[in-house]
Amino acid sequence: MTLHSDVAELLAEAGIVDVDVDEAVADEHVRASAYLRVVSVTAASSSRDRDRAIVATILRDPNEMGAKTAVVALVDEIAYEVTGPDEFRQWSDELLPEIDQLKAEGHREFIRRRIQDWLFYLSVKDGHVPTAAELAEVTDWMQRHLAEWSTSPAVLAVVAGSARTRKTRNIAKNRAGSRELRTE
Repeated sequence: MTLHSDVAELLAEAGIVDVDVDEAVADEHVRASAYLRVVSVTAASSSRDRDRAIVATILRDPNEMGAKTAVVALVDEIAYEVTGPDEFRQWSDELLPEIDQLKAEGHREFIRRRIQDWLFYLSVKDGHVPTAAELAEVTDWMQRHLAEWSTSPAVLAVVAGSARTRKTRNIAKNRAGSRELRTE
């Protein structure tokens, strides 16, 4: 497959008709933007059957940074859609062989870490209260995400006491003391 045929196929499958394929092939920024639109359409679909093939196609792009960004966006969107950590683990396990095709180890590792972060978040959302040691295993990004979005006073207490950055600890501490949180 060529880049032109890959881009054309992705856009056609997503029903995106207002992107010039030749322009997208010539300009990695146009292509990256198109990939993000494809990812948005893909994530909104009720079927997960084509996700692996779409990720494989995107990851063939010679601009690995743009491809990685699109795949991370898909991972993020699917994490918000799934019913729990088991469903997300099953979905993400199907993508790992495609992710392993990336040449840059840093890109592979970044996507794998994002998946691990979401698995952690989804287990917390399911009621697991992490220990300080478990919290230390996730990225600063996920620690801050928990501080900003968790509604569990117990989780916020762990984040307030154990997050790596002072800013994240303070966000969790302030949210744990919030009246709105106490009334939920």
